[in-house]
Amino acid sequence: MLETVKTSNLGYPRLGEKREWKQLLESYWRHEIDDHQFEIAAKRLRLLNLQKQLAFGVTHIPVADNSNYDHVLDTMAAFNLVPERFGSYDRPLHLSEYFAVARGTDKNVPADMTKWFNTNYHYTVPEFDHTQPRLLDNRWLRYWQEAKDALHIDGKPVILGPVSLIKLGKINGTYVTEADHINTLLDQLLPIYGEVFQQLAAAGVSWVQLDEPTLVQLTHANEVLPYQKMAAYLHRVAPTINIVLQTYFDAIDPFEAVMKMPVQAIGLDFVHDHGENLKHIQQIGFPKDKILAAGIIDGHNIWASDLREKVQLTKTLQGYAPKIWLQPSNSLLHVPITTKYEAACDDSIYHALAFADEKIKELGIIAKACNQQDVTKALTKNQQALNHLKLAPFRHHPNVKARVNALDESQFKRKSDYHTRQKIQAAALKLPFLPTTTIGSFPQSATVRAKRAAWRQGKLTDQAYDTFIASEIKRWIRLQERIGLDVLVHGEFERTDMVEYFGQKLGGFLATKNGWVQSYGSRAVRPPVIYGDVYYQEPITVDKSVYAQSLTDKPVKGMITAPLTIINWSFVRDDITRATVQNQIALALREEVLNLEQAGIKIIQVDEPALREGLPLKVRHWQAYLDAAVAAFKITTTGVQDQTQIHTHMCYSDFDDIIDTITNLDADVISIETARSRGEIIAAFEQTHYTKQIGLGVYDIHATRVPSISEIEANIQRGLQVINPKQFWVNPDCGLKTRTEEQVIIALTRLQAARDRVVLKHQEA
Repeated sequence: MLETVKTSNLGYPRLGEKREWKQLLESYWRHEIDDHQFEIAAKRLRLLNLQKQLAFGVTHIPVADNSNYDHVLDTMAAFNLVPERFGSYDRPLHLSEYFAVARGTDKNVPADMTKWFNTNYHYTVPEFDHTQPRLLDNRWLRYWQEAKDALHIDGKPVILGPVSLIKLGKINGTYVTEADHINTLLDQLLPIYGEVFQQLAAAGVSWVQLDEPTLVQLTHANEVLPYQKMAAYLHRVAPTINIVLQTYFDAIDPFEAVMKMPVQAIGLDFVHDHGENLKHIQQIGFPKDKILAAGIIDGHNIWASDLREKVQLTKTLQGYAPKIWLQPSNSLLHVPITTKYEAACDDSIYHALAFADEKIKELGIIAKACNQQDVTKALTKNQQALNHLKLAPFRHHPNVKARVNALDESQFKRKSDYHTRQKIQAAALKLPFLPTTTIGSFPQSATVRAKRAAWRQGKLTDQAYDTFIASEIKRWIRLQERIGLDVLVHGEFERTDMVEYFGQKLGGFLATKNGWVQSYGSRAVRPPVIYGDVYYQEPITVDKSVYAQSLTDKPVKGMITAPLTIINWSFVRDDITRATVQNQIALALREEVLNLEQAGIKIIQVDEPALREGLPLKVRHWQAYLDAAVAAFKITTTGVQDQTQIHTHMCYSDFDDIIDTITNLDADVISIETARSRGEIIAAFEQTHYTKQIGLGVYDIHATRVPSISEIEANIQRGLQVINPKQFWVNPDCGLKTRTEEQVIIALTRLQAARDRVVLKHQEA
């Protein structure tokens, strides 16, 4: 029987089932292995990932979706688009040169890094200043040939398209949006892409997956012109290559214009498109000469699909596009690899989970059903699992539902306005001019990680572990006092991750055993799973904060993670609205905030670093998202008295997009990332009269390089050009968990010295 429905994958997770890839990177960075050993191990992991997809029966398997750090950085390195400060090359970059761009050196700050669309993955931002593009390495051909030779796989090379590459980058510190700049850069890049495609064609490559995710951000047909120019050029120079033009994360608005592009298949997201891609197809149709690569499985969450529903969707799509590839909505980079290590969790949850491997298996079942093969047992098993989860008591807590329904205006407002609060807080806290602090976390040393691992494995008693954590808190309180910081933190040594930790403490959350996902480079996070109604069980952070405060006369901040960041960095139940889940979390955290205040903590930081990253890709969906974010933050924070100072922290944000929302949060102090983007974010505050207190991060904690006192001083002075000195706080960009103790002590000592210099100059003036 002819199979009219085939399967495809857009990308496979890089980490390895037990984070082997992470361990490989870090071994190389510690100089424990050389380049040759690294390459042997990396190849073994690449081939293992391909073998699994082959065994699962994927028709079109992606190749070159692997990376040694980040796929955008890979493209930059292949095309000699590395920032000018790292040099220009006429050969492929060595590993050390490649990692220097990502991680920085003693002399050069690393390339900027920001979130990949509305995910928690960070990509390396291209810098197009003074670059001389040329093809240094056809990595797509290398990895295609590797798969062909080793496993006889005729893979589908995955390459980031030139227009999206341009739009994801910057010129003179500003993202590329002007049509003239896009066209100029496109003229430089197209011949290089042409070389890649011609070499692929000569080798016998059949299909190329050309990712152009920025297509979903367009609103008008004329914006499609550079993409059409790109597709026409590649078709002309490599006519034997079949191109699947791949989009994801939302719908395409200029649908007709995109459908006319000279490509052989178009990939559409039918999960995160708000139903709009299907509506377009039903109203406009789909080209009969193209294959529809239908993203019908959620590649951004971990719940099993309703397979009967997906079969029906596929059959509906077949009425408009007879040739269909079934695939995830986006690369599986954003989900863990396999559920096989999670069998210890409740059966009603376990059987309803689908990580990357399970999602690929789901595609196979749906394809078989649509190809008239008998999959009755699989469909029945799927329905039983979904029904068991739907009816589980943990999804129907009457008290939680009642509290959400009882929310009223009093739970969304502080008792007094900011100016009244500010005077009360200034009298209570007695902080100096330009107060210094940190964002919250201190280095998670090898000793800290080893102690935690031993405790989790039952090799260390609760008492012994708590004693160790207390000793680290005390040691770092003393270090902060010695450095001279004005507002201290306890260091968060008990937390592996700012979201995972709260997920372990709140009802309705599940901490997976091996559900790791890449955030950036070797940095892996293990997002908690929100499986049921969320409720407060017991104090979460109070004991550590109170202990730290007992050690010093200086104020110690209580540290909690805000609702939107928790939900954006978690895998969220999909049977109720996200806004409802946010409010459940907010009501639980409100109890924690009140308990901290009652215990004598005078400053409470409610971190919301993921606020901007979660913005919908289409502006028309922003307001509902932002309104829900503000509501949840206020539910969390507005119960405290006027003298309690509420802080929040945000990072990797284009703040001009959300400046009104930042104001509406009504936090007393906000700290934001600015150093890595070299102060560009400060420009958002040049156009806005921001009246509350603010800490503009003055050094980049993601780089191993420690800035000089003069550099930090310059960053402070840059901030003071747009912020009233009476409102200004001095702090690093983000938490210091990933840095070494030596780096942190040197950096904070220089930060304090830089602040003191600025204060002295201000006094002299």
